[in-house]
Amino acid sequence: MFKKIVKGFFIFLALLIALAYAFNYQHLFNAIRLTYLKGESSATIDDGKDFPAHYIDKGTPQPWQKDSLYNRVNLPKNILENLKSTHSASFLVIKNGKLLHEEYFEGYNANSKTNSFSMAKAFTVMLMGAAIKDGKIKSENQLYSDFYPQFAKDSLGKFLTLRDLASMEAGYYWNEDYRNPFLQNPRIYYGKNMAEALLYPKFEAKPGTRFEYQSGATQLLGFAVRKAVNVPLAYYASEKFWKPLGMESEAYWNTDEKGMEKTFCCVNAIARDYAKLGQLLLQKGNWNGKQLLDSTYIQKMITPTQLSGGIYGLGIWVNNDAKYKYYQFWGFTSQLIIIIPEKNMVIVRTGKFKKEAKDEKGRSAQASFLVEHAVKTFAN
Repeated sequence: MFKKIVKGFFIFLALLIALAYAFNYQHLFNAIRLTYLKGESSATIDDGKDFPAHYIDKGTPQPWQKDSLYNRVNLPKNILENLKSTHSASFLVIKNGKLLHEEYFEGYNANSKTNSFSMAKAFTVMLMGAAIKDGKIKSENQLYSDFYPQFAKDSLGKFLTLRDLASMEAGYYWNEDYRNPFLQNPRIYYGKNMAEALLYPKFEAKPGTRFEYQSGATQLLGFAVRKAVNVPLAYYASEKFWKPLGMESEAYWNTDEKGMEKTFCCVNAIARDYAKLGQLLLQKGNWNGKQLLDSTYIQKMITPTQLSGGIYGLGIWVNNDAKYKYYQFWGFTSQLIIIIPEKNMVIVRTGKFKKEAKDEKGRSAQASFLVEHAVKTFAN
């Protein structure tokens, strides 16, 4: 009887494996091994070490100058309780270009590299800006078919521009769901070859006619930028940002097994270095007197589009409804780089907030809370 049960189990297992390959769900094996067997229901900020990666090399470190009041103001109870209850890993406040507050939780520290998740979308748009500045891309309005001619043959794909991808107006066929292992996000997160999953025209609407947040759109953008610069994106990121900004630590960018960076997510860096990306945008692309990104391009990034209802620019989420207007990089489980121009502040929060809420317009409620209370605590 026992032998029959064991035999039946292995037959069932073989059938499942065969079905997974037959229906192109091989990524599920990685998902099971790297996530579900660890007791997690979805990707976490510590996953980066489990995937292939290209390193983003640093140059000469330029550590943050600490404010005279560095860590002298205790976090008020409501912020501290919020950060702990949302399983935060880090919380940093930069004011007037100086590190004002820095705190870590749950065993993380200043050297902990954590997954950016979708904050990488804004970083990918920054890389496009660098490529435009270098003359490797004509403009954000360049047709996607200039890079991948198969899109020119599609009745809708022929209209697709790089801006459509950056602004989430691609009209691409995509279901943005991180938790359902059978859908597209897990397929490219755990899969071996993103090109096979993405580099063919499949559209639901004419590009430039509707707003729909899609990780696939930014991955398509990443393919185009990679083709334009003709080097790994991690190398380009090192030369254009990591080294000039004097990042304190090297980072690494997860790739598929073909070596393509996952531009919809998966830069792994320390919180202090994430803060410098926000500070660069706050300073309109200028760093130590050198213009790393054109200020006009940054303005395009942070200007919300009409189709988004005023909440999204190019890779950047925008809240102009708040008392103090702000914009942000925003990733899964509430990875945040928040820029508050009026107060000359940058806030970084990383962590594992699995039940993060959204406001009535679909923006991060966590970001709104942190802006409101951090301004009260640190802005004066």
